[in-house]
Amino acid sequence: MNEIYDAVIVGGGPGGYAAALYCARAGLSTVVLEKLAPGGQMGLTAQIDNYPGFDEGISGFALGDKMRKGAERFGAKTQVTEVLSLQLEGAEKQIETADGTILGRTVILATGARAKGLGLPGEEALAGRGLSFCAACDGMFYRGKTVVVVGGGNSAAGDALLLSRLCQKVILVHRRDTLRASRVYHKPLLEAENVEIHWNCNVTQLLQDIRLTGVRIKNSVTGEETDLTCDGLFISIGRAPATELVKDQLTLDPAGYVVADESTRTNLPGVFAVGDVRTKALRQVVTAAADGAVAAHYAEAYLTEDA
Repeated sequence: MNEIYDAVIVGGGPGGYAAALYCARAGLSTVVLEKLAPGGQMGLTAQIDNYPGFDEGISGFALGDKMRKGAERFGAKTQVTEVLSLQLEGAEKQIETADGTILGRTVILATGARAKGLGLPGEEALAGRGLSFCAACDGMFYRGKTVVVVGGGNSAAGDALLLSRLCQKVILVHRRDTLRASRVYHKPLLEAENVEIHWNCNVTQLLQDIRLTGVRIKNSVTGEETDLTCDGLFISIGRAPATELVKDQLTLDPAGYVVADESTRTNLPGVFAVGDVRTKALRQVVTAAADGAVAAHYAEAYLTEDA
């Protein structure tokens, strides 16, 4: 017979391991299922400077490993495996993994969201070497330098404004002739002296040596190609939540994120969503960790009520 865990946590990022820590400390039998390594996508970040408690910063991989060790100290288990399917209805949730079936009384979904890329050759290899998907995370590394931001929505506009306060020059590349971002961003961007905007343009090539050295853009109206020299490239064209496994069971918002309020509870009893996978205003390591603590609290309350 399979063991029935009190809490099965799908995803080993900061939200997942914060939930595991709080669940384990509450005496709940807990397992974290992670297909890559502790930290999830956070583990790919070379330096994290905006997580409290690390005055000199810390690598995403090291922080993820510390989170794992902290949760395991109180009895949480980690299983490195891929989750293939989820059955979330009923008192016992069934999780099919590449290594067999796992049963849980509660499930905490911490699968995160993937930043959308441009799909250009060399993109993955340049991540962390001049290419970034998070201005709030990595902007400080480009203080006084020139960066390119790709996109025209709220994320891109916000990133460009943030970077304009740090960088010598910010070049915004947008495929349309006007921003899709909310009107509140338009005036500050257009008036910023160090922000240059290339309308109707797409990035067609990443220029590189050992690291990124620039980008080639093409104007979709004139067909003209231009090489832009830069120290960094920030891709801000949106994120794709990892909700493929639950899209037919949990309520999703129009963008595909799990609908879960600040209690992290979803439309199914005993199922919670934390971190980047849920609808929320700010997606950062610290907010994901906070979600994990909240989910553990409500998971414990659900199990107590159900006892």
